[in-house]
Amino acid sequence: MRHSRGIATGAALAATALALTALPSIAGAVTSSPTDTPAKTAAETTLTAEALRAAEEMPAGALKAMQRDFGITAEQARERVANEYRAAKTAPALAKDLADSYAGAWTTGDTSTLTVATTDPAQAPAITEAGARAKVVEHGMAELEAAKARLDRAAEKGSTTAAPVWYVDVKTNSVVVHASDTAKARAFAEAAGADSDLVRVVKSAEKPRPLYDLRGGDAYYINGSGRCSVGFAVTRGSQQGFVTAGHCGRTGSSTTGYNQAAQGTFQGSSFPGNDYAWVATNSNWTATPYVKTSSGSVQVAGSTQAAVGASICRSGSTTGWHCGTVQQHNTSVTYPEGTITGVTRTSVCAEPGDSGGSYISGNQAQGVTSGGSGNCRTGGTTYHQPVNEILSAYGLTLKR
Repeated sequence: MRHSRGIATGAALAATALALTALPSIAGAVTSSPTDTPAKTAAETTLTAEALRAAEEMPAGALKAMQRDFGITAEQARERVANEYRAAKTAPALAKDLADSYAGAWTTGDTSTLTVATTDPAQAPAITEAGARAKVVEHGMAELEAAKARLDRAAEKGSTTAAPVWYVDVKTNSVVVHASDTAKARAFAEAAGADSDLVRVVKSAEKPRPLYDLRGGDAYYINGSGRCSVGFAVTRGSQQGFVTAGHCGRTGSSTTGYNQAAQGTFQGSSFPGNDYAWVATNSNWTATPYVKTSSGSVQVAGSTQAAVGASICRSGSTTGWHCGTVQQHNTSVTYPEGTITGVTRTSVCAEPGDSGGSYISGNQAQGVTSGGSGNCRTGGTTYHQPVNEILSAYGLTLKR
């Protein structure tokens, strides 16, 4: 049969790839035998080398996170990554060979075995020969994906908050719908025209929501109208938020984010006299240690005050990223609303809407934009409220 010949060809990649139990055996998996063909040996050798490299080049942070979250050792984490790399390379080849009978593939964290599902029992021996575990099921992947697509189209026509999640589950050979109201979920599936034999409704309290990052320099809106800029993300205990300029909003004012999504509330604001404030955000927003730049982001590492004459850059939602020098600390400046004391004077330009945005020198947070004169076309002078004073005033911790 065509499929059997194709799977046997795919076995060159999979025969020993999926029975690995430790890194030493990965290297051993490509040992030649008298019956190996050069092409097969070369394919296995290449794949093994790639898997080893993927395991050894894991970022230190990812390695530590796997140890923490899976409760495993560093060696076990690398072993897992190597096995999963090989499975990820092998599964598509088997899927192509199985064609219409293919019904999905998966691995489990505590084993190196790749399971491949098929609707054709005749294919099971060839899957096993290719180094994977065969599972014979009723529905092919194309049939399952077609049922899910019906749900997708139905969701465009009405609310699905009672059944907020659905997906093709290859392990159970079904389309799973998570629902707080199972009756409504079944009605949703029926109205969509999805085959009831394919759909499995699961009772769930899950309430998905969008998640947004707080980043210095991004825009936010006050009470649905005025716009300012995020200074730096902060925390106070478990509460997340950001610091900004006091003239941007009064205590109790509500904010929406750069995307107009509900964001938070001003918890404290001082202006004039000072020009600082902080906003506590809702659970959709996550504090990050980043400030937006013209080419990406810079990560904040601390808040050591830069010396007079040092370079300093500012990020704001109107004019973006601009740089200059620190001219004087502990400056007093009078605006029409009153006098502000203790601000830092700089040669960085700014324009309306940049208020509240980040000043940073190197990777050290400096302050939030207060005001100034001039613009970013002809140049100007600006003043920022030092960030350390804001942190101290409200008992906040800089996110870094």
